[in-house]
Amino acid sequence: MKAWLLNDFGLDNLQPGETPTPTPKPGELLVKVGAVSLNFRDKAIVDGIYEPASVPKPLIPVSDAAGTVVAIGEGVTRFKVGDRVNSHLYSTWIDGAPLPDAPAHCVGMPLPGGLAEFMIIHETSAVAAPGNMTDEEASTLPIAALTAWYSLVDYADIKAGQTVLVQGTGGVSVFAVQIAKALGARVIATSSNDENLAKIAALGADALINYRKTPAWDTEALNLTDGLGADVVLDVAGGDGINQSVQATKAGGKIAQIGFLGGQTAALDLMPLIFRQTTIRGIAVGTRTSFERMNAFLNDHVIRPVIDTVYSFDQAREAYEHLTRGAFGKIVIKID
Repeated sequence: MKAWLLNDFGLDNLQPGETPTPTPKPGELLVKVGAVSLNFRDKAIVDGIYEPASVPKPLIPVSDAAGTVVAIGEGVTRFKVGDRVNSHLYSTWIDGAPLPDAPAHCVGMPLPGGLAEFMIIHETSAVAAPGNMTDEEASTLPIAALTAWYSLVDYADIKAGQTVLVQGTGGVSVFAVQIAKALGARVIATSSNDENLAKIAALGADALINYRKTPAWDTEALNLTDGLGADVVLDVAGGDGINQSVQATKAGGKIAQIGFLGGQTAALDLMPLIFRQTTIRGIAVGTRTSFERMNAFLNDHVIRPVIDTVYSFDQAREAYEHLTRGAFGKIVIKID
């Protein structure tokens, strides 16, 4: 089968090639991949800054895929040939509390990913793709949508009338705005780009902050909430900016620490954290059961993924380059 293979770190070392089509073992599905979508994790793996010692070479990268089951292994009962399915990043995290060894079973690293004509997905981790979405749309769900959903619903338990602050206009943030609005929350969105802020407002964001024009965006967030702060902040930046997230969160509020675009380490000012009694939780996507509940919610509220650009299979490197430049919503690669 055709596949993109990461032979060493660096985008130049991501090369098209041929590799044997896998055969499903007991409990496994062979999926003909229709489309994949890119996340910052995929770029970090290629760049060698995401657990480099754990990356097998060559690696078929990309965790988020949607496609059709074309063969099943012995004992499979949850799916049949012809079903459309999504991959699930943490393939062994089905329900309940996070698993200590979950990273060792991630699709797209160290397990082979979806940037190929076919991929293996275990039936216990596969999720039925929404029937009202194309493969391109469904491929955006496994990390970006589920991270937003798990942060807002499973962690923060957001209710109608509460306030959510979302950073940036990437995949997770765009889904967070759509989901939060469907939950009846008020949304504050931040970005350095006025054009993207206008787009996020069109999706329902109630208040906008350009953090380049307003570096003290945390103070502005307090102004927009009558001095109280947001009930939950989705922090995709990381780095020392976590201190502004603490200031922008209400007393007793929550921060979902999702990303590290601004750095993987932070000098955290403990006094505001303690006095505001803020809860910070690292969010690493979510469970398969949460994924299934999310898909039903997206269907019921007619929420469609926002896709910036769809690239062809041959344009995989161009898709990575676009991700590096930034995108509004998701970058998708069509496989089939």
